[in-house]
Amino acid sequence: MAIKAVHVSDVPYLDQVTENDTLTLLSSRFNKGVNDEVSDDTKKRLEFRKFVVMGHRGSGMNMLQSSDQRMKSIKENSILSFNAATQFPIDFIEFDVQVTRDDCPVIFHDNFILTQHKGEFIEKRVTELSLAELLSYGPQKDFENVGKHLFRKTKDGRIFEWKVEKDAPLCTLQEVFDEIDRSVGFNIELKFDDHMVYTEEELTHVLEVILKVVYEHGKDRPVIFSSFQPDAALLIRKLQSIYPVFFLTNGGSQTYTDARRGSLDEAINVCLAGGLQGIVSAVKAILKNPGAVKRIHESKLSLVTYGELNNVPEVVYVQRLMGIEGVIVDLVPVITEAIANFEKNVKRSEEEEDRFFIEEEEVGAKSQFSKDELSLI
Repeated sequence: MAIKAVHVSDVPYLDQVTENDTLTLLSSRFNKGVNDEVSDDTKKRLEFRKFVVMGHRGSGMNMLQSSDQRMKSIKENSILSFNAATQFPIDFIEFDVQVTRDDCPVIFHDNFILTQHKGEFIEKRVTELSLAELLSYGPQKDFENVGKHLFRKTKDGRIFEWKVEKDAPLCTLQEVFDEIDRSVGFNIELKFDDHMVYTEEELTHVLEVILKVVYEHGKDRPVIFSSFQPDAALLIRKLQSIYPVFFLTNGGSQTYTDARRGSLDEAINVCLAGGLQGIVSAVKAILKNPGAVKRIHESKLSLVTYGELNNVPEVVYVQRLMGIEGVIVDLVPVITEAIANFEKNVKRSEEEEDRFFIEEEEVGAKSQFSKDELSLI
């Protein structure tokens, strides 16, 4: 399938989106996972109707330095990974979007792409490549051609061969919309470099290019936008009011020059100032500061978490009991099964004993929660 770059001049503005388009978006399929209520005097408020599970970069991120083979099973952020995740009862797929030099939104997490030539590593910024250049890396759809061999650099500077059990080609945002089961929602992370300063004009250009693809191919699929870049999150909310926008934060575990990224309270302020619908926080920040959950809910914001701890069923159980609305996870099979059993037992115990109880033999976990234990949580 031929993919062509889009032009900003072709992007429809909100006043070009018809009422029928909006109604289609908020169809029963969308409302299986979320509910978007609007009143005349308040901003939109997103309400998840169930505990939501999102597949991180599809079936999980690749940690090439990890000894856990599950973190090196399927190439992250690929059509293969997304389709594998949809085989389980997840609600959303989370993935990272950047825009190439010739204005095509592509799915790739890292700011730089790395290969090797004549023994030397060559690193190029993703957004400075054309679509054709980017797609020349890694496995090729045309198996007669051989793509550039991929490597990956960790935060501490170590370089690993990007080798997984099931490899797959890089892909575009359009392909993901066209080729993934439409009943599964997308959490589209708008990816920007933490070490770069962007002008409003630059951000607008990138966001409008992405919006064009979403408008043309989104149809009735549930879509959430999220970003660690505060200005990008605020701007995507100004550019459209159809799709919910969440602000991503690590909750203060890292220092940034932008104070808005410094804490959960700052994240709340960003959302309230810009009319955003929710926060995606590092789970560690929430567990260290559980009182923030109440403040977030009192601010009429939704809360989803991310992080490696979300691959531990017991940690997910605790978050469910705390009132957190959803989790982004890597180990999709493990967590979806654990949540299904957890919900089943919660419902049964509420009916029978008016207390929460997790059966060890049913969920394979050594976790029991009484009313007293819940009050401590």
